[in-house]
Amino acid sequence: MSGKLPLVFPAASRHTATVIFVHGLGDTGHGWASAVENWRRREKLSEVKFILPHAPEIPITVKQLGGDVDSLVRNEDTEGIKRSQKYFHDLIQEEVNSGIPPERIVLGGFSQGGAMSLLAGLTCTSKLGGIVGLSSWLLLSKTFADLVKPTDANRQTPVMMFHGDADPIVPFQRGKLSADLLKELGYDVTFKTYP
Repeated sequence: MSGKLPLVFPAASRHTATVIFVHGLGDTGHGWASAVENWRRREKLSEVKFILPHAPEIPITVKQLGGDVDSLVRNEDTEGIKRSQKYFHDLIQEEVNSGIPPERIVLGGFSQGGAMSLLAGLTCTSKLGGIVGLSSWLLLSKTFADLVKPTDANRQTPVMMFHGDADPIVPFQRGKLSADLLKELGYDVTFKTYP
C-alpha cells in the first residue's frame, strides 16, 4: 500500500475491537474520518479502534478507467493487488499481536477499497469478525477459489455487501455477480441494495 501511515482513531474507552476501513479510488483515509468523528461525538462504538489506511497516490483519470470500473477489472494489477493483500493481512496481524482477538476485527471498504477488503478478508488466515464491501466487487474472481483454498478461515465469517442500484462507477451487476459467486463458493454473504 502506501508508505504513509494510516489514520488511526484510538478507542475512546477500553479497546476491545478494531475496524479497518479502506477508501476508494481518488480518496484517502481522511475521507472517512468524519464518519468516525460522528460516532465519537454520539458516544457510539467507543470500544472500537478505527484504522483508515491511505493508498499510494498514482495519477489516474476517469478516461483511463474507461468511465467505470470495468476496465480496472479487465486489467487487474495482480502483483499490486497481492502487495495490498499482504499489507492488510499485516495490519490485521498487528491488531492480533496487540491483544485484539481476530473475531473482534472487521475489515471493510468502499469501491476499490471494498474490493480489496473482500479479497484480503476472505484470504486472511485468521477468522475475522466480519467483512464489509460498499459498492464493491471481488478482485481476482477468476482465480479466487484457488487463492482462498490454503486459508479458508473465513468461510463462515459474515460478509455484508451493499450496492446502489444506480451506481455510475461500479455497476450494480458487478457487485451482485460477485456476491452470487461467493455464495456459490459457500460464503456467508448478505447482499443489500440501496437506491
